[in-house]
Amino acid sequence: MRIRSAALAATAALALAAGGAPGIAAATHGGDTLVTVGSPASPFSQNKQNEPALAVDAHQPNVLAAGANDNIDMEACNAGADNSCPFTPGVGVSGIYFSFDSGDTWTQPTYTGLTARGCLGVVGDSDPDCVPTTGPIGTLPKYDQAGLASGGDPALAFGPRRGSNGKFSWANGSRLYYANLASAIPGSNAFKGFEAVAVSRTDHVRAAAAGDDNAWLPPSIVSKQSSTTFSDKEQIWADNAESSPHFGNVYLCWASFRSNSRGNALPTPLMVARSSNGGDTWTVKQVSPATDNGKFAQPDGCTVRTDSAGNVYVFGIGTPNGTRTTGEVMYRSTDGGAHFGRPTLVQPVVEPGVIDPVQGRPVLDGIAGARADLSAAPSIDIANGAPTGADATNRIVMSWVDGRDGLNHEHVLFTTSANAGRTWTNPRAIETAGDRGFYTAPAISPNGTDVYVVYNAFTTPYRDNTTAPRVLVGVVKHADVTGGAVGAFTELHRGAPGDPRASSANSLTSEFLGDYVYAVATRTYGAAVWNDTRNAAVCPAVNAWRMSLETGGTLAKPAPEQQCPATFGNQDIFGGSYADPTP
Repeated sequence: MRIRSAALAATAALALAAGGAPGIAAATHGGDTLVTVGSPASPFSQNKQNEPALAVDAHQPNVLAAGANDNIDMEACNAGADNSCPFTPGVGVSGIYFSFDSGDTWTQPTYTGLTARGCLGVVGDSDPDCVPTTGPIGTLPKYDQAGLASGGDPALAFGPRRGSNGKFSWANGSRLYYANLASAIPGSNAFKGFEAVAVSRTDHVRAAAAGDDNAWLPPSIVSKQSSTTFSDKEQIWADNAESSPHFGNVYLCWASFRSNSRGNALPTPLMVARSSNGGDTWTVKQVSPATDNGKFAQPDGCTVRTDSAGNVYVFGIGTPNGTRTTGEVMYRSTDGGAHFGRPTLVQPVVEPGVIDPVQGRPVLDGIAGARADLSAAPSIDIANGAPTGADATNRIVMSWVDGRDGLNHEHVLFTTSANAGRTWTNPRAIETAGDRGFYTAPAISPNGTDVYVVYNAFTTPYRDNTTAPRVLVGVVKHADVTGGAVGAFTELHRGAPGDPRASSANSLTSEFLGDYVYAVATRTYGAAVWNDTRNAAVCPAVNAWRMSLETGGTLAKPAPEQQCPATFGNQDIFGGSYADPTP
C-alpha cells in the first residue's frame, strides 16, 4: 500500500458541505455517505484514506465493519523538510469504522497508541524529525504495545464466537477479525523481514465502536517470516454457515515475497493459514509452488471464501502450470483447508492500462496516475446461506477489470459458476457506457437471489499530460438471479465525481487510490465502499512537478502546505447501502 474543472469544484464543494462533522455521518438509505468520518480534511497526508474493505455480520446483518488505510495519525508535510510527507515510522494506518444501521451511518472510534498527528511543523526545513508520542489514534489499538505498527491491505470478516465448550455457535455472539500488514516499530524485534500479516479480533463491536481499546485482543503475527520476507495482499474469511462441518474456522491467504532483499522479491508462493480456535493459533500451509518463471507464476494477491459444505476456495491472479496464460486462478479444498488441489484457470485476464513513464507501473487515467494493480483484486463471493446455510445455492460470482479491448476501453467483467467452479459463464462487460473500470468487487446474497457489484471508474480518457481534468466515480450495480442465471445489471448508484489528480502518494510523485473496493450482500440489501476524491482539491504545483518527472524538467519538488490548496490529497472512503430493488 505504501505506497478541477469548475463543474467538479462546485460538485465537490456541495459534497463536502453535506459530509457533516467528523465522528458520525448520516445518509438517506440508497444514497452514499462518508465512511471515514473521523479523518480530517487537511493537512496532507492526514487527510488520506484508501483501500477500503467491508464485512457484514451474517448473524446480525444490520452490523457492518469497514477498514481502510488511514493516514490520520501521520505527521504533516511541514514537519521536517516541507516537501517531504513521509509515513512516520512506528505509526499505524489500519483504520476501523462501524455501522449499526446497515451502512446508513458510520462511526470512527478513537483509541490510544503511537501518533504523529501533533507533528505539524512550521514553514521551513529546520524542524527536527518527528518523534511519535502516545496519544489519541484513529487506527487499530494495541499495536505499539506489541512492538508493531499496523499497515496496509485491510481485510475484515465476521464469524461466530467459540463457547467455553470449545464449540462455535451464533448463540455465543459474533467475532470480528481484522487482518492487515504490519511492520516492526523501529528498535523492535517483533518479527523478521520487511512486512508481516497480523490479525486483530474483537467480540465486542459496540464497545470497540465506542473507543474501548480493551474491546480488542492484541494483534498476532500469522505469517511465517524470515529476514528477507515481505508478506503482502492478504485476505481473511470466517466459515459462517452452520451447515458446514468446519463452521467457525478462519482462513487467511497472502502472497509471500521470499527474496525482497535482492530487489526482485521473487519467488512468491501463495500461503493459506487456518485457525480452528477463533484465531488463537494458526496452521500455515504453502498452497502453490515457489515459482515465478513466466510459464508457472503464482498469485500475487488472493481472496478466500467458503460454501455451505465447508469447502474452501482461494482465488488469485497467476499463471497455472502448462497454460502459459495469466488469469483468475482457483484453488479448492474439500477438507477444511488441510489440503488444496491443483490450480485451475477460471478466466484469462489482460492487464489494463499502459506503463506509466513516471512510476514504471500500469496506469489508466494518465501520466503519474493511480497505479492499476492487476494482481491486487481477485474478487469473488459465494451464496453460502449464512448464518444457517439452509438456503444456500453456493453460486460463485466474480468480477474484475480487464484491458483486452485496449486503452480507453477497459471493462468491468463478470462471470459466475453454479457448480463449485468446475465451469464458468462467458465473461460479460457490465460497466455503464463511458465508464473505464479501475477496481471492482461483487457480492451475492446468502440465498443466491441478488448480486451487487461496486466499481471505481474513470470517465475521462487517458491523459498524456497532468493539466487536463480527470474524473473518478464510484458505481454500484445490481442484478437478479432467476431461472438459474444472473440477469442484466442495472445501476443503483453513481457517486459524486472527483479528480484523482488530487490524490497522492506520500512521495508526491503520483496519484494513489490503493488497490481495492468492496461489497457485501444480505437477503434484503447490499452495501459497498469505494475510493472517492470528491472532497479533494487539485494542486497545480504538484501536477507540474509530476509532469517534469516524465519530461526531465528541473522543477523543484513542491511543498504541499505552502503551494497547494488546503484539501489537496483529501481522499475519502464513501459507501452506500441499497435495499433489494426487486424483493
